[in-house]
Amino acid sequence: MVKQEIKFACGLTFKNPVLTASGTFGYGHEFEDLIDLNRLGGIIVKGTTLEPREGNPYPRMAETPSGMLNAVGLQNKGVDYFIDSIYPTIKDLKTALIVNVSGRSIDDYVGVTEKLTDLDKIVAIEVNISCPNVKQGGMSFGTTCEGASEITREIRRKWDRAMIVKLTPNVTDIVSIAKAVETEGADAVSMVNTFLGMAIDVERQEPLLSTITGGLSGPAIRPIAVRMVWQTAKAISIPVIGLGGIMNGRDALEFILAGASAIQVGTANFVNPHVTMEIVDYIEDYCRRKGVSDITQLVGAINH
Repeated sequence: MVKQEIKFACGLTFKNPVLTASGTFGYGHEFEDLIDLNRLGGIIVKGTTLEPREGNPYPRMAETPSGMLNAVGLQNKGVDYFIDSIYPTIKDLKTALIVNVSGRSIDDYVGVTEKLTDLDKIVAIEVNISCPNVKQGGMSFGTTCEGASEITREIRRKWDRAMIVKLTPNVTDIVSIAKAVETEGADAVSMVNTFLGMAIDVERQEPLLSTITGGLSGPAIRPIAVRMVWQTAKAISIPVIGLGGIMNGRDALEFILAGASAIQVGTANFVNPHVTMEIVDYIEDYCRRKGVSDITQLVGAINH
C-alpha cells in the first residue's frame, strides 16, 4: 500500500493530499450522492462571513477559454447559519473539515473565528485574504505584507488550532506575503486564489460580469500557480497547499513535485464531480508505478 497520509507540524493531518477548494464544493453534502466524502483528504467549506451576504448582482459567472471568471462575492448565510444548520450535518464525516473565513474588516474575521472555536470537529480555518470579488476586505488584506501580517496576528490570538492563510496571486511578490504570515503564526499557506480578469461581450459592447472584473480560475492559470508554489515552498518552512487549475491527477502531481504538501481541487468540480476520487486513485497508481511508498517523498522532488 502507498502511504498517502500528510501530517503538518501543527498537528493537522490529512488521510491523503486531495482537498476541495472553498467556494467550489459547497458544504460537502451537496456531493454526497456522487462521491464518497470520507475518501477525501479534507473539505474546505465555502467562504463564511459574520453576517449573511447576498453576493454580487447577476451575471456573476462567465466561461472563458480554458477557464472561467466568477464574481459571486462570497454569498453565504453567515457563520451562525453554518453553526446551527450545516455543522451538525457534516461534523461526523471522516475527513478533515476546514472553514474558509472571510470578512470586510479584521473585526469581522476575528468575530467569525471566535464563533467557530466551540466546534471541535473543525480542525482548521483557512483565512481568505485573497478574494478579488468583494469591494471591502478580502484581497485588500492580502496585497501588502503589513495587511497580511496584521490580520494573521489578530486571528492567531483567537484560534489555537491549525490556521491556513489563503494567498492572492495579484501581487508583485507573493513570497514576501507568505513569509509575513509565517512570521505571524500561520501554520500553512494555500495558494493561489483566482487572478483578476475581465471579459467583454463584443456584440453588446458590455462586460460579461456585473462587477466588470472577476476572478479567473481553471487550467489557464495552472502554470503560473505552479511557478508561485515552487518559488514559495523554497522560501518558507511551513507547508504550502497548492491550487489553481487542477483538472486531473497529473495536474495535482505538478503542484506536489513543485513543493506543495497537499492540493485543492476547485473549478474541476463543476466539470467533473468525480474528479477528486480520480485524483486520489491516480496518485496511488503513480506512486506504485514509480516505486514510491510514501507520498511525502514526492513533495518538492522536481529534478532541476
